[in-house]
Amino acid sequence: MSERLEAIADGVWVAPAPLRFMGVFAIGTRMTVIRTGGGLVVHSPIAIDDELKTAIDALGPVRFVVAPNAFHHLFAGDAAKAWPDAKLLAPAALRTKRKDLHIEDDLESGPPAAWGGDLQTFPVRGSMLNETVLFHAPTKTLVASDLFENFTHVEHAFTRQYLKLGGVYGKPGWHRFLRFVYRDRAAAKTSIERLLDLDLERIVIAHGDLVTTKPKDTMREALAFLLA
Repeated sequence: MSERLEAIADGVWVAPAPLRFMGVFAIGTRMTVIRTGGGLVVHSPIAIDDELKTAIDALGPVRFVVAPNAFHHLFAGDAAKAWPDAKLLAPAALRTKRKDLHIEDDLESGPPAAWGGDLQTFPVRGSMLNETVLFHAPTKTLVASDLFENFTHVEHAFTRQYLKLGGVYGKPGWHRFLRFVYRDRAAAKTSIERLLDLDLERIVIAHGDLVTTKPKDTMREALAFLLA
């Protein structure tokens, strides 16, 4: 198995990758692979090299590729080519932004029947991100991309300063310079409260560390500006 692919729960794997926000800030990113009764779901794909593809294929057939929001789509087309039989799911907003992608269904429409209840979908309303997060019920794992950030340590000095300015270095949160993406905070608050009603054991996010302890407390702290 590829060293980049790490099991974090029964039927859930993650793989990190480097990423620079705005070409400058080294915030990294993370892909998640989830097993359902209908096969594998590749969430927020990163660049898929031969080694990583082989490791994923060894876990089972990839049936779905998920671009979770209007910004985590860079490698969605490459993943769709890597697994041509997989269905691509994405937010409706991505149909206009990425006309080159063959999007099978909009994430906001609800989970495919093939997921058999293993994975549930929760759109985060009121945000320009148009993100839909997934909940893997068997392992009580919330799978997100840009729900919040959680950087406990960053080597890159310029990135560290950027995170400190945004109030998100050393604690979970959402960068204060980017809070404008929440155009309807009341709608967003309702969406977050639905997530807080779930029975959670961990939260996967794209930028920063995984949340493996007190996930609800962490979410409340990170999104306090919406929940107030």
